[in-house]
Amino acid sequence: MKIYYYVHTGHRIGLDRFRRACTIIRALGDIDITLLCSDFRIAQVARDFGIEKSVGIDVVRNIPQIANHGDKLIFDSDEANPIMLEDMKNFFSTFIHVKENEVVVDEKYFQKKPKTIKIAYFFGDDDYEKDLEKNFSLIEGLNPDLLLGFYYFLDYEDMLKEKFPNHHEFEDYDDVVQKSEILITASPQAVLENLASGGKPIYIQRNDYTGAFLELFKSLNIPIVINYDKSQLETIISLIDNHNYLEIEQNGNKLIKILKENLNL
Repeated sequence: MKIYYYVHTGHRIGLDRFRRACTIIRALGDIDITLLCSDFRIAQVARDFGIEKSVGIDVVRNIPQIANHGDKLIFDSDEANPIMLEDMKNFFSTFIHVKENEVVVDEKYFQKKPKTIKIAYFFGDDDYEKDLEKNFSLIEGLNPDLLLGFYYFLDYEDMLKEKFPNHHEFEDYDDVVQKSEILITASPQAVLENLASGGKPIYIQRNDYTGAFLELFKSLNIPIVINYDKSQLETIISLIDNHNYLEIEQNGNKLIKILKENLNL
């Protein structure tokens, strides 16, 4: 009987769930888990995130081609309809559905580092429609450091590097998130990690992203910008020194405990 963790990834969904999934798997400890990704590219480099076993399966319906009846599955996705979810529950001896807005932040982000980057901008790991480029005006005049995403096309990435003299490669994600005093980002996971690091995140709600984290961010007093509103962002930054962010709890262990209990580990 094997344990699998399926996570929805890809150039239209980004890597927020993937980053969280890797944190969860690492936190589960020395347990034989195979990570299933809906994208071959990230599955090939999952070892860089501390994942020993990873497989790209293209689409969610391919899971039964890898797993066997009676195996255990942690399912980190909202792709499946009710019928498919029911089929999975019947196929696996244990089926655990991780909610989209589940909060899990790696312990390393709570080790606060000096803030050597004044303002950084991380739109996200995916930008298929090139919305970052379409909304350059949002950050015009701020001169932020740019953190490049994983799924940016080659020509697009080259253009962005010319546009932002101070840019950082995808591999520098941890450093930028931990060392940015102000992080403007459309990545919910990056918001949480920067907040844990003692930063001042500002969340950009993308039109193509769910608003599942909005209530949580409001409860943590994290500023939110809707519709790429430049005046709203400028007002937030002008007042940010006196803005009272609430601290995020190190509550990932609650989910880890639940997973271990359900997996009989």
